[in-house]
Amino acid sequence: MQAAVAGMIMSRSSRGISSCLLFIISLALLVLCSQLQLAIARAQYHEFVIKEAAVTRLCRKHSIMTVNGQFPGPAVEMSEGDSLIVRVINRGSYNVTVHWHGVRQMRTGWSDGPEYVTQCPIRPGRSYTYRFTVAGQEGTLWWHAHSSWLRATVHGALVVRPRAGVSAYPFNAGKPPAREIPILLGEWWDMNPIDVVRTATRTGAAPNISDALTVNGQPGDLYKCSSKDTATFPVKSGETNLLRFINAALNTELFVSLAGHTMTVVGADASYTKPYSTSVLMIAPGQTTDVLVTFDQPPGRYYLAARAYASAQGVPFDNSTTTAIFDYGATSSSRSSPAMPTLPAYNDTATATTFTTSLRGLRKAEMPSRVDENLFFTVGVGLFNCSRGAQSCGGPNNTRFAASINNVSFVLPSTVSILQAHYGGAQGVFTADFPANPPLQFDYTAQNVSRALWQPVPGTKVYRLKYGAAVQLVLQGTNIFAAENHPIHIHGYDFYILAEGFGNFNAATDTAKFNLDDPPMRNTVGVPVNGWAVIRFVADNPGVWLMHCHLDVHITWGLAMAFLVEDGVGELQSLEAPPPDLPLC
Repeated sequence: MQAAVAGMIMSRSSRGISSCLLFIISLALLVLCSQLQLAIARAQYHEFVIKEAAVTRLCRKHSIMTVNGQFPGPAVEMSEGDSLIVRVINRGSYNVTVHWHGVRQMRTGWSDGPEYVTQCPIRPGRSYTYRFTVAGQEGTLWWHAHSSWLRATVHGALVVRPRAGVSAYPFNAGKPPAREIPILLGEWWDMNPIDVVRTATRTGAAPNISDALTVNGQPGDLYKCSSKDTATFPVKSGETNLLRFINAALNTELFVSLAGHTMTVVGADASYTKPYSTSVLMIAPGQTTDVLVTFDQPPGRYYLAARAYASAQGVPFDNSTTTAIFDYGATSSSRSSPAMPTLPAYNDTATATTFTTSLRGLRKAEMPSRVDENLFFTVGVGLFNCSRGAQSCGGPNNTRFAASINNVSFVLPSTVSILQAHYGGAQGVFTADFPANPPLQFDYTAQNVSRALWQPVPGTKVYRLKYGAAVQLVLQGTNIFAAENHPIHIHGYDFYILAEGFGNFNAATDTAKFNLDDPPMRNTVGVPVNGWAVIRFVADNPGVWLMHCHLDVHITWGLAMAFLVEDGVGELQSLEAPPPDLPLC
């Protein structure tokens, strides 16, 4: 770069510019170059060692799977535009993969992580290196295991800040918050989560519900043997902090509130939002929410509390409450019991809806007016008949629980990943005939859906998209067995949420409700209980991208599918070649 500056100086000197002026220009250019170099993206290297660690929760000692012996796992902090190189070494006893939840993975689908979709799992004693760049995204994302139910304890925050010298936070009048606090909400089982799901899979029954909810891995004061380890966050009077919430729970959507304080939402799923002030959040598994809180209350201790939003009638759920403490300072007057917030009722769908529909994108949406692919997907639970020869099954009336999208219950391959089969042209691994619409139209949210519609068809099907296609997708919940709010996550993509509503989607009347100006952009959308949501995105990332319910019990039952996005024109619109250390099945 300095040589280029010298060449510029020689060229201009020939035009008679004074040597003094040239010297000033050259110094200015060199200073500019040094400033640009500071803003150049950098590569970070991390080593994630999957291994067991001993912990004590709810009065009992457990051996759990962790990354580097930490629970939750290590936070990865980076600037927009940085690249990550993460070598995952599996010293545990289970197959494992790691998913970088919300990262676009442009052309780097081999690093996305869902087992048997983009890679075969990393077997015990083996390793795999994930390599990718986080570009055009700022905010809170996270990483987690994407094998069986390992993500119950194998997860952590992924914080992407604006690049220094290039951009700044677009909130709080541009002033950086005094502190940034990652808050990971989770679930705890008093037994090995892998055993929980394996038992349920073997019998066809619903898995056991969790024994506790957690904040940063700790249940909090309201559980036995837990008070001394309750997560505590020191704060100072008058300062404004940025709280980065992540719902890492496996199966529980959560209401969250902080006693005595207003939370101002400024981001969701690493996309900025218009500021929205509220006393309660509703965060589904997979989702993140960034809020500003000004600590302007009388000095003392205040509980942050979270408990379930349980939208499915008659379905068991963990009805406990987890807490953490925000502490202004340890004075004698502030050592009394912390103030407790008022949380909504477990089934308060109105509050959940108010929250989700109040979010607006910070800037005008950038999306094409055309729609090339108009898709309609039903999502819901069902039942399989008990297989012949089985003595009994654990679901209702001797059945097995199932779930599906457009009546297809997703089945993972076992000998090669879908992405490898697509790239290498392997036959017999998947079919590209996933239906664009339900095979049968019916009253999806009726009180009594015909039992003839309760049994889906198993299959490994993908829906093929041309590169650059503008996709509009209606996600319609069903009332088969039990209606529920389904948090639907699409790998490799952000999307705009144009609208949501209750009942059956009606294009003739509901299209008028679309927000085409400032819809929120997310990677996980809650499809309302007995309702619908409409999203839109452009298929600009080639590869195979899983779409699934982020309630792990439902993906276990088959509530998933995959989009196969074809290569476009040229290298920059094509999937990269697979890395040499890609695991074998």
